[in-house]
Amino acid sequence: MSVSTAPRFVPFTNFEHFYSTLRAQLAQDIDVLFAYANLPSPLDDACRYVMTGQGKLVRPLLVASSFVSIDASINVDGEADIETDDLSDNSNLTDHVKITDLQSLLENDSDYDMCRRAALAVELLHTYSLVHDDLPCMDDDELRRGQPTCHIVFDEAAALLAGDVLQTLAFEVLTAELPTFAPFDSDIASQLLAVFAPRARRMVSGQMLDLNAEAHTNISQEELEAIHRDKTGALIEAAMLMGGICAGATALQRMALQECAQHIGLAFQVQDDILDVTTSTDALGKPAGSDEKLDKSTYVKLMGVSTAKDYAQSLFNNGQTAITRELGGDADDNALLALIEWLWSRKK
Repeated sequence: MSVSTAPRFVPFTNFEHFYSTLRAQLAQDIDVLFAYANLPSPLDDACRYVMTGQGKLVRPLLVASSFVSIDASINVDGEADIETDDLSDNSNLTDHVKITDLQSLLENDSDYDMCRRAALAVELLHTYSLVHDDLPCMDDDELRRGQPTCHIVFDEAAALLAGDVLQTLAFEVLTAELPTFAPFDSDIASQLLAVFAPRARRMVSGQMLDLNAEAHTNISQEELEAIHRDKTGALIEAAMLMGGICAGATALQRMALQECAQHIGLAFQVQDDILDVTTSTDALGKPAGSDEKLDKSTYVKLMGVSTAKDYAQSLFNNGQTAITRELGGDADDNALLALIEWLWSRKK
């Protein structure tokens, strides 16, 4: 049997399988990217070190899940242009479409290749921000993702430059001529850049606002949310919109993704604040209690653990509602809704 045009969507049957498949593909794409970049030592070593750790990959997952959820809503019947020469009967066609996995899509679908580029871009930018956050001039942390931070393993200069080059690669990857990728789509790439660049800038602005708020005892919830809509929420917003753009989302679908992302971005930060005081360093993979050590303004400090948990739950619920209202489905057949449930249950 030959497939002349692969299904335009990734069939979603199990979130853990979806997660492991994306993690494996992202690891391959990172290796391809750094071979292409040909960075000098120890810069290449430092970049590979921070990009191949055991991160949660939340932002690439948001890109891929948004792509899948939008594409599945467009291709609601799961139709594909399949030559069935060696199928004994058409009843096997549905089974074939259900079991089609990421690999066949990667080999045949240029739109998903743009989604791969977008997933790489958001992970590169996010990792750059972590490398710089950990530096002595910022949070001065020695542990990240369960391993020593970049400036501890290499040195401060290498870590600084690793963050710099990861940021530049985050934009370059959207249009680079990379082996194993289809040629980039210029129309999609321009839309991705228009979404990505301002939110990258907002992420940095949010980090500055967060530093400015340290040791302020009277910060309001409104002021705290303004910080985190940029520091944490902007890149989450970019990830979801970029996945939707690659899938050809309508204007209404993009609005739903943005609304969902605004809720999820805040929920994710509230959850981080809770985990910082309720989870051990071993479980977190980074120093527990660091917010208190740095005298940061947090939702736990503002409202207490119990109220913060209730607030995070309401934000996750609002995010799900934004998606179901426009796309329908539930966590059993919608990758984005399944991801939101997974985020709510996370312990690190």
